Amino acid sequence: MPYTIVFETRSTREIVATDATTANQALAMISALQRANEEIKFIRSPQEGDFGVGMLRVLAKEEQEEIPIALINSL
Repeated sequence: MPYTIVFETRSTREIVATDATTANQALAMISALQRANEEIKFIRSPQEGDFGVGMLRVLAKEEQEEIPIALINSL
């Protein structure tokens, strides 16, 4: 599921968005943004709407649990 991460840049105070294709990729991007002291405003997905980092962690965990099932079903 695609995710859009909306954040405010520390230097210019602009609102910017970046996209990720998986919840785990989105978490990695958020981690990098937080290390750079960028403020995460919200995350958006077509299925979930707008939500925060905590919900993204739940979705990433669910995504990880679904991967083995998808692999088994493809065999």
